[in-house]
Amino acid sequence: MCKHEAFSYSIIRVIPRIDRQEFLNVGVVLFSRPKKQLICRIDYDLPRLQHFSPEANIDIIREQLKAIEAICVGDPSCGYFSTLSQSERFNWLVAPTSTIVQFSPVHSGIGENLQHELDELYALLVA
Repeated sequence: MCKHEAFSYSIIRVIPRIDRQEFLNVGVVLFSRPKKQLICRIDYDLPRLQHFSPEANIDIIREQLKAIEAICVGDPSCGYFSTLSQSERFNWLVAPTSTIVQFSPVHSGIGENLQHELDELYALLVA
């Protein structure tokens, strides 16, 4: 029997010029409290961003994206953030900010295999 569980997700966006309010979707972060999973999938190549905004500092953006991934897995190099629960880390990540890397509003879904759901969302919203 299938065990479907609720999850929340947010799209990771790069907004190279906040004044223009234009963005590119570069990843998805997904959190499921029942399954105790906080996972993400991020496009680090960023060729579209280079065409979209040639002046963007790709190296700094890539570092910020890698920090998101580290926070998701609770990497000890994240210091304080590695001590937070998955729920607290997810909520901190998706909180509204005015930085170059931002998150969409949080959406909800339901599924059995969260990695499959993440891959489907990534294919639909990023790739």
